[in-house]
Amino acid sequence: MPLTKLRILTHRMTSAERRFSLRTLVALSSLPLFGVVAAFGLAPDTNTLDITPETITESITLPVLASVNTNTTFERESVIRSGDTLSSALARLNIDALEIQGLLATDAVRQLSSSIRSGKRIQATTTQDGQLLTIQFERGNAPALTIRRQGDSYVAAESSAVLETRVVMRSGRILSSLYGATDSAGIPDKIANQMAETFSTSLDFREDLRRGDTFSVIYTVNYRNGEPVSAGQLLAAEFVNSGKPYRAVLFRDTSGNEGFYTPEGESLKKGFLRSPLEFSRVTSSFTNSRKHPIYGFHRAHTGVDFGAPTGTRVKATGDAKVVFAGRRGGYGNLLILKHSNGFETYYAHLSAFATGIRPGRSVNQGQVVAYVGTTGASTGPHLHYEVRIAGRPQNPMAIKLPGAPPLAVAQRARFLQQTADWSDKLALLRGTNLAALD
Repeated sequence: MPLTKLRILTHRMTSAERRFSLRTLVALSSLPLFGVVAAFGLAPDTNTLDITPETITESITLPVLASVNTNTTFERESVIRSGDTLSSALARLNIDALEIQGLLATDAVRQLSSSIRSGKRIQATTTQDGQLLTIQFERGNAPALTIRRQGDSYVAAESSAVLETRVVMRSGRILSSLYGATDSAGIPDKIANQMAETFSTSLDFREDLRRGDTFSVIYTVNYRNGEPVSAGQLLAAEFVNSGKPYRAVLFRDTSGNEGFYTPEGESLKKGFLRSPLEFSRVTSSFTNSRKHPIYGFHRAHTGVDFGAPTGTRVKATGDAKVVFAGRRGGYGNLLILKHSNGFETYYAHLSAFATGIRPGRSVNQGQVVAYVGTTGASTGPHLHYEVRIAGRPQNPMAIKLPGAPPLAVAQRARFLQQTADWSDKLALLRGTNLAALD
């Protein structure tokens, strides 16, 4: 064997021997360790079959529990839901059924039960077993009603919370409808109605409204305990229709009479409203010849038909006196108002007359006098509206309407003092970026 091969073989044997020695050392050193572990688990020579099970009982002292406080009270709150009765709303507060019966028997709650409104809160304080201690009912335009237990009876009192009035300013842009835009801007319907009525002598919101028209309103909101409870009054408004601005500010004269004027002092109240309905659509115009939808032959249509659902409110278009309120041929239920300037207005096909409407009674412009119907010669619910001068029918949509008397010179200084701030705020709103609201 060559010397080189012998050296390589010797080197390999030496490495193998080293590996064997290391493994042997590790294995031998591990034996005592496992033996110790086994000793901790069970002692040597132990016979587990001879061990007898034994039960040991030991007394343990339990801590003393705190006594239950039977005087604990519970505060609960619920909100009146649509379709609720006062009884069902009270039941959600976990008030005892007998307590509910007792509450509903009190005069104050009995009167309240007929006028509950969804969204109003009820807050109650009860004992653990449901006995009522106090309960508070939130009301619309009145202070909250608080009822307290007094022995076996209840005592009612109005809350002393002060009603706070705040001024709110809003702006919006028309994308499809006035109400859609005012809803998106967070403007209450009451204020939207006031704005529509204020501009109704200058604008016809059925025909004149355009996409992109803008508006700004300043109005009051009534708050109680930091929460809004009702919309108040329109103070000022601006409506820009097809680029033309219309502005209105509220003025209260020395006698307490209120009215809307332009910032320059011109009254917005005209002798007549352009339309007796707030919102509707013209279904048939004034014409000298029209094929009658029922009789089939052609004849003059002496008024304008406004399509609207049955029950829609009909307003007097001007201050007047009732000269007829009853049934008349194809007109069905008909109301005739006579105005001081020689005008007469006819309102036909009515479903009903407003309370108190009878011949001889005076009515004011904008007052609800009747309700849309389909009586007489009618194919569907609508209002037939006529304007007559000296007995001759005129086109209500084309006739020049008389205006209201101008602001007295003696009132002008008071007017400017009252309305200057609202005019400035309208100008401020005009300069803001209006979001597209609808």
